Amino acid sequence: MTDPMQLAADFLETCRVRVDAELDRSIAQSSASDRLQQAMRYSVLGGGKRIRPALCLAAARAVGQSSEQALVPACAVELIHAYSLIHDDLPAMDDDELRRGRPTAHIAFDEATAILAGDALQALAFDRLADAPATSAPARLAMVRALARASGHGGMVGGQAIDLESVGKTLTLAELETMHRHKTGALIEASVTLGALTAPAVSETALASLATYAKALGLAFQVQDDLLDIEGDTEVIGKPQGSDVARAKPTFPALLGIAGAREHLATLLSGALDSLRDFGPEADPLRAMADYVVARSH
Repeated sequence: MTDPMQLAADFLETCRVRVDAELDRSIAQSSASDRLQQAMRYSVLGGGKRIRPALCLAAARAVGQSSEQALVPACAVELIHAYSLIHDDLPAMDDDELRRGRPTAHIAFDEATAILAGDALQALAFDRLADAPATSAPARLAMVRALARASGHGGMVGGQAIDLESVGKTLTLAELETMHRHKTGALIEASVTLGALTAPAVSETALASLATYAKALGLAFQVQDDLLDIEGDTEVIGKPQGSDVARAKPTFPALLGIAGAREHLATLLSGALDSLRDFGPEADPLRAMADYVVARSH
């Protein structure tokens, strides 16, 4: 039997190479400012595991599509993710100076350029998605709608707002999960949804099962992030260890304890995998990605 962690590592590497090449091509389009384009490239192509685009490609495979058909949607998700990281790191937000093991965009360039780079990446994501090849107009519209809703005030941005409002507060488990279903989970859910929407006749049952998988995985991703903030090494995780604790942010270990957070993580993993029970081997990359997310060291 193939080791799930090795399967995930191999799948991630294959996806990273293909996605990075497409991202490079996308950003290489003409720009009014060379410096702005440099900041965009710095932020997008400066590392990253590419978990979200890999989930998009894996979801496409799970519904019988080739990864080629999901490549542009996968890149659109990553462009949104990159923009969100630039803005999250800004002094007015999390005020981080290190991302992926090197200076954040506003340190490497300047604050105004970083803001504009994030704005440009967000616009580029929807531009690329609107022109996704080998995808019907109704499917492209559904993808644009799904990504916009996941990115905006009802999704990722709304979750970030709750996060800023919650500093120094003690949240209930339900409140903490609501925050992270928006801040982190929404884009992970969109990654899976966009991949599934590449299939012209994907069933509502399959979409519902994949949505359940993505909801559980999104929370599991955040629980593991919270644990790494306590137990990880700055050089490995690529950002300052203990930064959430230092800012008095509500986290799963703070609420549940480390042992309780690990137990919750195991429950979420079980739920994610159980939601794929009606899929065959074509969903093995999604299963392996779930194992990877809860066991990763960065």
